[in-house]
Amino acid sequence: MKARLQTSLGQQLVLTPQLRQSLHLLQLSAHELEAELAEAVESNPLLDWTEPAPVATEAAQADEAPSDDARDDEPAPEWERGEEWPAPTTRGSGNNDADQDAAERVAASETLHDYLQWQLQLSQLSPRQLRIGIALVDAIDDDGYLRETPEAISTALAPDIVASSDEVLAVLRQLQRLDPPGVGARDLGECLSLQLDALPATTPGRELALRIANGAIERLPRIGRDGLARELQVPVEDIDEALHLLRSLDPRPGARHGDLAVDTYVVPDCVIRRRGGVWEVALANQPWARLGIHQGYERMLQHAAGEDASYLRSRLQEARWLLKNLQARGETLLKVVRCVVRQQSGFLEFGPQALRPLTLRLVAAEIGVHESTVSRAIARKYAHTPRGTVPLRAFFASGIEADDGGEASSTAIQAMIRQLVSAEDPRKPLSDARLADMLKAGGVPVARRTVAKYREALRIPSSHDRVRLG
Repeated sequence: MKARLQTSLGQQLVLTPQLRQSLHLLQLSAHELEAELAEAVESNPLLDWTEPAPVATEAAQADEAPSDDARDDEPAPEWERGEEWPAPTTRGSGNNDADQDAAERVAASETLHDYLQWQLQLSQLSPRQLRIGIALVDAIDDDGYLRETPEAISTALAPDIVASSDEVLAVLRQLQRLDPPGVGARDLGECLSLQLDALPATTPGRELALRIANGAIERLPRIGRDGLARELQVPVEDIDEALHLLRSLDPRPGARHGDLAVDTYVVPDCVIRRRGGVWEVALANQPWARLGIHQGYERMLQHAAGEDASYLRSRLQEARWLLKNLQARGETLLKVVRCVVRQQSGFLEFGPQALRPLTLRLVAAEIGVHESTVSRAIARKYAHTPRGTVPLRAFFASGIEADDGGEASSTAIQAMIRQLVSAEDPRKPLSDARLADMLKAGGVPVARRTVAKYREALRIPSSHDRVRLG
């Protein structure tokens, strides 16, 4: 073996600090961006807040002068009510530093997501695993459930991290070991199983409760305890003991953090209004509009020399990068939302039943960016519309081909199912097969198992459990 030199040509994507900052800013929510900019102003003397602009934002104008197209007689959708960010409760006792740290976190009204991220920082995770873990935490809702698939998490991480679904699942298993027990579960059975796993092995009824949680929990309302005893071939007394243990668990482990929470409402990132029959999009709440270069330090740079000049010059460059990336963030958000509005004008006009199938790939192709850029642009961001304050993710949905050659989105189909169930005879509820037939008659061919999946996603009980004889 001899050492030798060899040259070769190749292409490689290198993420510069500016590009990394641009991607980071894009995925921040309105609250997070405000905190990020406040920290930047505190650490960089070349950045400064200008005088607040007296002109009202687009969101305020929309509230003060609502469009004639807004339907005041319609009930507000669930997402208009905003979100309540919970804070953790204290755990343990004693006078050590850990207890003091816990008290400080409670006093700060920490959210569930902050609490999970704090635990991740203390876990034995590599920097790569930590990034994946933070992405998973972002996808956990206020009840503590993971509402995104591993594939969606992988897409959101690219191009910074190229992670397979198996790698995401491996980090998810680490996340599911955190407090509160049951967090990060993908369904009720997994949530209860995680809490049972955290109990001592000698807990009465634990093993049987695990069997129920891992399989029969969904059938329990229909077959009852006697049917469950026959199915599992165990005495009814043992079933009662296991069910008592299951009832002592928390089906919404994230909600327990809301006891000390302060009401916080979502802040819209953009405003969607119709003027002259045309839908328009404008940015709302632009904290960077009040951010600028500190004129005093900039003038000082003209006369500075040596290390002072080098320091001020580097900080000035950082400030200019930040302002440029903030402008790019706003432009990207506008491009994405304008594309979404073009695709989903029917939703704005008529509601969820008119929602068209829309994917990240379609929007990315139309505006000429990567899918992960679109994913970052819509993450934890909201739009103020005549139908309320809507999460941008609500505009995206998968589709099913309809008889007329078009497509119906999964969200629209769920809205149809909800409407059909709400109008059914409570003494003779519609079965999944009957719902499928009615949807097919309306031009949307959907299999019975698909109807069952959507019905369960809407948390609508089966037809057997919806029977009302009174």
